[in-house]
Amino acid sequence: MSYPGFDAAVNAVQAGQADAIMAGMTKTKEREKVFTMSDTYYDTKVVIATTKSHKISKYDQLTGKTVGVKNGTAAQRFLETIKDKYGFTIKTFDTGDLMNNSLSAGAIDAMMDDKPVIEYAINQGQDLHIEMDGEAVGSFAFGVKKGSKYEHLVTEFNQALAEMKKDGSLDKIIKKWTASSSSAVPTTTTLAGLKAIPVKAKYIIASDSSFAPFVFQNSSNQYTGIDMELIKAIAKDQGFEIEITNPGFDAAISAVQAGQADGIIAGMSVTDARKATFDFSESYYTANTILGVKESSNIASYEDLKGKTVGVKNGTASQTFLTENQSKYGYKIKTFADGSSMYDSLNTGAIDAVMDDEPVLKYSISQGQKLKTPISGTPIGETAFAVKKGANPELIEMFNNGLANLKANGEFQKILDKYLASESSTASTSTVDETTLWGLLQNNYKQLLSGLGITLALALISFAIAIVIGIIFGMFSVSPYKSLRVISEIFVDVIRGIPLMILAAFIFWGIPNFIESITGQQSPINDFVAGTIALSLNAAAYIAEIVRGGIQAVPVGQMEASRSLGISYGKTMRKIILPQATKLMLPNFVNQFVIALKDTTIVSAIGLVELFQTGKIIIARNYQSFKMYAILAIFYLVIITLLTRLAKRLEKRIR
Repeated sequence: MSYPGFDAAVNAVQAGQADAIMAGMTKTKEREKVFTMSDTYYDTKVVIATTKSHKISKYDQLTGKTVGVKNGTAAQRFLETIKDKYGFTIKTFDTGDLMNNSLSAGAIDAMMDDKPVIEYAINQGQDLHIEMDGEAVGSFAFGVKKGSKYEHLVTEFNQALAEMKKDGSLDKIIKKWTASSSSAVPTTTTLAGLKAIPVKAKYIIASDSSFAPFVFQNSSNQYTGIDMELIKAIAKDQGFEIEITNPGFDAAISAVQAGQADGIIAGMSVTDARKATFDFSESYYTANTILGVKESSNIASYEDLKGKTVGVKNGTASQTFLTENQSKYGYKIKTFADGSSMYDSLNTGAIDAVMDDEPVLKYSISQGQKLKTPISGTPIGETAFAVKKGANPELIEMFNNGLANLKANGEFQKILDKYLASESSTASTSTVDETTLWGLLQNNYKQLLSGLGITLALALISFAIAIVIGIIFGMFSVSPYKSLRVISEIFVDVIRGIPLMILAAFIFWGIPNFIESITGQQSPINDFVAGTIALSLNAAAYIAEIVRGGIQAVPVGQMEASRSLGISYGKTMRKIILPQATKLMLPNFVNQFVIALKDTTIVSAIGLVELFQTGKIIIARNYQSFKMYAILAIFYLVIITLLTRLAKRLEKRIR
């Protein structure tokens, strides 16, 4: 190792005279253009220091004075941003020793350096004093010259750093020299006090529906959690209006990509793959992924997972971690669309373990899940807010500004402490016992009735539209004109050949993306409208076949006899064939309506909160899956039974 000083060390690496640099080097976008930098190992602050006899307690007192700083550091960049405002002069130094000596000799009036550096100097007896709070400017990282043959050192550094974080040795080193530990909360490089100008009157923010403690429904059926409180606080701080939707993680991502939402905040990890599609804010949380197993499980290490099945939510950083290590440990991976389904599968024995974000899994344990975490968590990256790449840049700017302000005034830490300070901090405050069927109904009946209303509206509206479309194509299928028969056949084959979930996703996300690729304009489709269209088309294809079958069930001789008497084809259909065919079709129409009602559960995949999705959201809060699914089953059973009996009475009257 060599110790030439910070500037000389940077130049040595760039000139190939050194292989790497480790010098409390702050990770910045500018430096990442020149250096390949490791994961960060320390979040730092810079602070003003003076001699004990010339204390400075605020920046206003620097007017007309000279402030020393080491050249090329984050402290220098910070001073450059405020020097005109406070009217001081900056003097740069190559090393900290020269700067300290200049302060002692009176050549400068104050100096700015990393807070732990100054605190260490004070502990060593230096005539220094800190009167002001530090400014968060970034995080330290190890670096090598970009494109050099030593880039493998960064990979090896990251692997070793991850192990040190895992076994606690990094914290021990930091505590030894700074009397503090590394934080799960990354510092922001955005200065506090800034504001950006909103471009839209209102921004649509998409989020998950069940990812406690980041986002979940409380006992009052209101979405809450770290992400919900954070985005609302930032919107208030920056003065822009938001509307939050909670369709679920996959649906939220697709909504932003399709232009149906302006941004997403859902405990979303920043990855290289996602950076190709999204623009990310500065990180607001450092995530760990952790393995969870049943309390009775013998799994104690990753090696014990060989031949077993591990559940994980689709599209998450935890899934990436499992995929990267699958061949090493020999386990199987089963993906889930939501956390409640994953934990239910673990409890029923369908899978042997789950992997999830550490605060999420520990929250589930605090809510009564009989789970344990046999292995320490593994760092998987940073959590951030995101927008579609190239879209809504002002939203990212406002988020970063607001985050910096909330950190500066302490509100951000209060939000974290509220949900992470203890296992019981996010527990339900409801006085109703949700472990009973009656308690679940009593506390959630309004929410369930709202979901039921959407389900019935979906079924009735879509079926009414499907009847019209189905009859048209059914008539086409028995038309004497071949072209109409071909059109009907194509419609029926295409729609019946596409699964309903894919059809709904194509309408809700695919079509807006296609329109944008042609016009350059975002054309989002409302989730209820998209669900109605998908259900209508799907049911119409089957109704068309019911109509065709009903008409063809009427003896063909009746059509021939009518035509031989000179009666037109259309009049024969209206007066003779259809009245008989309708009686044959009616039972099948009733059956198709029941199917359409049950099919409404499928469109929850696009984030529409109908009855089934409502139940899943409630389960995500209280983990009472058996009882809640029993309640949902009773709801559907009662509704379908009543509708079936009503339809049968109507059928008897018609006959």
